[in-house]
Amino acid sequence: MNAPTENLRNRYAAGVMKYREMGYWQPDYEPKETDLIALFRITPQENVDPQEAAAAVAGESSTATWTVVWTDRLTACETYRAKAYRVDLVPNTGPGCATEQQYFAYVAYDLDLFEEGSIANLTASIIGNVFSFKPLKAARLEDMRLPVAYVKTFRGPPTGIVVERERLDKYGRPLLGATVKPKLGLSGKSYGRVVYEGLKGGLDFMKDDENINSQPFMHWRDRFLFSMEGVERAQAETGELKGHYLNITAGTMEEMYRRAEFAKELGSCIVMVDLIIGWTATQSISNWARENDMILHMHRAGHGTYTRQKSHGVSFRVIAKWLRLAGVDHTHAGTAVGKLDGDPMTVQGYYNVLREMRNPVDLQRGIYFDQDWAGMRRVMPVASGGIHAGQMHQLLDLFGDDVVLQFGGGTIGHPAGIQAGAQANRVALETMVKARNEGRDIRHEGPEILEAAARWCRPLAQALDTWKDVSFNYTSTDTPDYIATPTAA
Repeated sequence: MNAPTENLRNRYAAGVMKYREMGYWQPDYEPKETDLIALFRITPQENVDPQEAAAAVAGESSTATWTVVWTDRLTACETYRAKAYRVDLVPNTGPGCATEQQYFAYVAYDLDLFEEGSIANLTASIIGNVFSFKPLKAARLEDMRLPVAYVKTFRGPPTGIVVERERLDKYGRPLLGATVKPKLGLSGKSYGRVVYEGLKGGLDFMKDDENINSQPFMHWRDRFLFSMEGVERAQAETGELKGHYLNITAGTMEEMYRRAEFAKELGSCIVMVDLIIGWTATQSISNWARENDMILHMHRAGHGTYTRQKSHGVSFRVIAKWLRLAGVDHTHAGTAVGKLDGDPMTVQGYYNVLREMRNPVDLQRGIYFDQDWAGMRRVMPVASGGIHAGQMHQLLDLFGDDVVLQFGGGTIGHPAGIQAGAQANRVALETMVKARNEGRDIRHEGPEILEAAARWCRPLAQALDTWKDVSFNYTSTDTPDYIATPTAA
């Protein structure tokens, strides 16, 4: 018996075999352009070899189980096995460091393993089982390279940044928004008044929050009716197109469609869903939005339960890629300067994933692969959570124009009222955009520019006085692993 036959026989002998020996570790493998590649951050248990751990991740996310099965021989198993082909030690982990030794494991998957246009199938495969695997203390899906052949099976955002600006006739600056506060407890009429006041004061959008649906204190139809009355009145009085994100999240798809249809009937240009509705529901409502010329806003409610920690879960940059494929027009993506977790470079990486037509490798922003989006429409990131007018220069410098800057408490909490809060934000924004366009260094001159504008805008002066000392300077839990080193002069 020759050696290859003997090796094949050993490979399929009954019993338990290391994942490396079953073919899931292939260090010489060269990924194909059509391969989907996943980068996992893994923390092996003690005495578990990192290559074996990587092979186990490849196996358990594709064709393997805990023991040898002879039915592999009934398939094109070499094609269907995922291949772990590279393992790197994560910088600043291990002995002498504050964290346990971690590794980046690169795993390639043949395109035939995935159903076309289905995030549900993708996630069931890539994160469906391996995160509970005992040989790993922790695992995190850090990034993915999605081949163009796979990207083209998805429809992507129903509207996109360019078409949204054309519909709203708003160019050359970020869009301004605010979330109604308090988010729970208002009656429908009071809620609509808040919407009107914010839009009349100069905002482009007002927004439902993630947990306002159809509670006893306000049925969803009342909220929709009074909110859209506020939108129409503000449009008539300002001459600007306005919108309110009507949250259509509900317990069933049938009810979501019913609420979406009513929003359309009332003339809304935008509807909103929460991330917790799931990937299948998101793709379904995206199809509805495309067919009905509706902007689709995604509130990323719940993401922090699995995106925040560096050692275990799924990075938000991966969620951002899935959301772009699934087809949303907006998604919250962090502020870096507000109350919610987010390192500035990491958050910029999220924005780049959502807005660029091609993402080059950018390790300091957490982007590990070149990603070609193959002409797919772009997603408008939303910055919200604990931001105020005094940070306008930081937000514009960090994120540029294609972003919705959403000040909830920073509008509704203004001492002179909601309209004054909206006016303060609009003046701060337009002043800062003008200064930037004139070539001023807004990153460093921003506070001075705002103070000068506040001398003739009392609402802005009040906003700066109220929140000038407010900041959220905490260390982010998700920070870059690779920091750019300055070049010598």
